[in-house]
Amino acid sequence: MDQNSGGRAIDVSGILPAGGLDRHGTPHSQLRRFLRGFIHFFSYHLILSRRSIRMTRAAGFRLRVRPTVFHPRFFLSSEYFAEFIDGLDLNGKSVADVGTGSGILALAAARAGAADVLALDINPNAAFSALENAQANGYGDRVTSACMNLLAELPSRPLFDVILSSPPKHAGEPRDLADRGWHAGPQYRDVAALFGQARERLKPDGCLYVMVSSDSDLDLFSRLINEAGFRARLAYERSFYIESMLLYELRM
Repeated sequence: MDQNSGGRAIDVSGILPAGGLDRHGTPHSQLRRFLRGFIHFFSYHLILSRRSIRMTRAAGFRLRVRPTVFHPRFFLSSEYFAEFIDGLDLNGKSVADVGTGSGILALAAARAGAADVLALDINPNAAFSALENAQANGYGDRVTSACMNLLAELPSRPLFDVILSSPPKHAGEPRDLADRGWHAGPQYRDVAALFGQARERLKPDGCLYVMVSSDSDLDLFSRLINEAGFRARLAYERSFYIESMLLYELRM
């Protein structure tokens, strides 16, 4: 439910107590559930399930967005995340972008100085878009891509200094490949393994940056983060009328 509705950015610091997140999920009213369904209906039919390739500009990049790929100009969490990455010092670091979509976060990481970036997505159209966009924006020498489920096909050993992920923000069974950018399955099935997999593949002083929504099941995410052995810091928040995008830095 990402929208640009007069939002405000909040930069936050401080480690949160006892791991997990600093927020609890709240029951959604019938009106809020209706609003979410209404937005998803139009987003799915007009944007997610489109059949044409779109060209767009987002976060300073010119992007080719293939069918079924999350569109960063309509779903603005990607631009918010890229804005945050611009403030990181990634010089010489090895980075993975999990659920890359158009590749916008991978490109932002390369722009912030990363030595190498691996863009991953379960959607083959997204993996191809990320590679195309890296080459078109001058980062083809540092950004590679692969189609896989989260990090599952990578060796279970320290590989990355930083892992980035902006996973689907809502539970529920996706209709098809296009809808997997919005719905993560019941109980966030398609996201649940991310935290454990990331922990196994981060270097000892590495970190995972993950963006969730205030409409996500924050209690469930908090439990998954705790179980993986991470401590969380709310690093960035972008609020607008109907929800907030919450970006957490997770460290071991």
